[in-house]
Amino acid sequence: MNVHSFSFLFFLAVLLILGNTSYSQQKDSSYYYYNKMLHPAESSDIPLAIKFYTAQSEFFLLKNKRYEAINAFRMIGIGEYEIGNTYNSENALVRALALIDNSPKTDTLIESRKGLYNQLGKIYRASDQPDKALEAYNLALKFSRTSADSLTLLNNKATIYKDAENYEESLKLLESILKKKTKKYPFQLAMVLDNLGYVQAKLNMPDALSNLSRSLQIRDSLNDIMGLYSSNKNLALFYWERDNKQLAQSFANKAYNAAKSINSLTYLKDALSLFAIMVDEPKIDEFIKLSDSIENQKQLAQNKNAFLKYNVKKEQKNTLAAQLLREKEKSQKILYMTLGIFISILAVFIIWLLRIRHKKEKIQQVYNTETRISKKVHDEVANDVYQLMAKIQGKNADNEKLLDDLENIYNKTRDISKENSAIEIGSNFSELLQDLLLNYQNEKVSIVTRNIAKIEWDGISEIKRTAIYRVLQELMTNMKKYSEASVVVLTFQQNGKKLTIEYSDNGVGCTLKNKNGLQNAENRIHTINGTITFDSEPGKGFKSKIIV
Repeated sequence: MNVHSFSFLFFLAVLLILGNTSYSQQKDSSYYYYNKMLHPAESSDIPLAIKFYTAQSEFFLLKNKRYEAINAFRMIGIGEYEIGNTYNSENALVRALALIDNSPKTDTLIESRKGLYNQLGKIYRASDQPDKALEAYNLALKFSRTSADSLTLLNNKATIYKDAENYEESLKLLESILKKKTKKYPFQLAMVLDNLGYVQAKLNMPDALSNLSRSLQIRDSLNDIMGLYSSNKNLALFYWERDNKQLAQSFANKAYNAAKSINSLTYLKDALSLFAIMVDEPKIDEFIKLSDSIENQKQLAQNKNAFLKYNVKKEQKNTLAAQLLREKEKSQKILYMTLGIFISILAVFIIWLLRIRHKKEKIQQVYNTETRISKKVHDEVANDVYQLMAKIQGKNADNEKLLDDLENIYNKTRDISKENSAIEIGSNFSELLQDLLLNYQNEKVSIVTRNIAKIEWDGISEIKRTAIYRVLQELMTNMKKYSEASVVVLTFQQNGKKLTIEYSDNGVGCTLKNKNGLQNAENRIHTINGTITFDSEPGKGFKSKIIV
């Protein structure tokens, strides 16, 4: 085991031992190394911060603190990038993205996604992969929620076009950014102006120096050391390309001092390359370009393309999810089809049962009707015939009396026949109903009808008219047999599609315990979805109300 590995394991062990320390102590440590990472005072600050966040990431993963681990990996990615280890930086960032994808609350980690994609864009820009850098910045823009972040990301996209010497495209994007109220965000405004001035200088545009100088002023007021390095470097190049060696050297020295303040080897190397450029020796310039090219090739060869692997895994995961979704949909379709078939079979079975039940009810109704007619014939006709036969056999039979009895039997038979024979419902139902009611009127009973002619009988179905006819026939027959009434009043009233018929007589009345054989009338009304009520007491007449 080498010294560095032992040092790391020792550092991790210390963190694990201190796992139960107070939250404020952990917070103070994180803040301390956060400052070392972003504002290094010594060359060892960033490596120390990387070691701290590496130990933290392992500790948080061990404790299953996913969100804290994501932040630790992001800080590792930033630190590794600053010291030039783009491969390690990319790996750390991709690990953070994988943690987000596997998080149950991935929608709450939008800010983390944005920062990670932005940092990946910087890595791919530094390793000369412009297409991948643009892809990363576009992904970051999808998760951008503030104007300041959007301005930074759009500026970063413009630098990709600038690096590729596509100055016209870069100029177009930078000018569009300046229209987005950048004055509210001086840090972002300085970045945009610096890049705009650089591009304008390459295109020999007159505003180049003005924008470069304005960017330098803003950064100086913000004490933005990294920004000051960039501004001084671009001004050095501006004056060198315009053969003003004195000012070029002056700004190159300022850039070098800023790089030393940043205390980053990457910045120092870049600052020293400025002085090499300013030596009038083509071979040195060629050496610098060749050195940069070799460095890029080494980095690309070392780089295992972690982000590509991450995207491939993500695509595989999405493909698997799509397959599972298709299988789920297929299973649901089979389930729905099975349910549909089951419901259809159940519906057929229920209809079959209802038909059998309806058939039984019809048979029962026929049986009840036959029984009722048989009883009526027996009680009202057969007994009278038997009595008449007894009279004929007697010696003192009165022929005239016999004829009256025969007529009475005939009338009863005719009444039974009328009650159960088919009704010819013609177009003039009002007259047919009045004829029925008048058949029950004699010298002892007066039948009074109200509004019967005003009813629109043609608008009432034949089934309902038949039921009304039979029910009124039942009521009138019941009145004739039992009530001893002298006056019967029938009132008809129509309200829209509703028809109300009120029957009342002044007969002896009755107790409605068994409804006195009126069950048949009630059944008829119920079959047409109507209602019928009865109201009677001994000595107070009989009333009924029909609504259909």
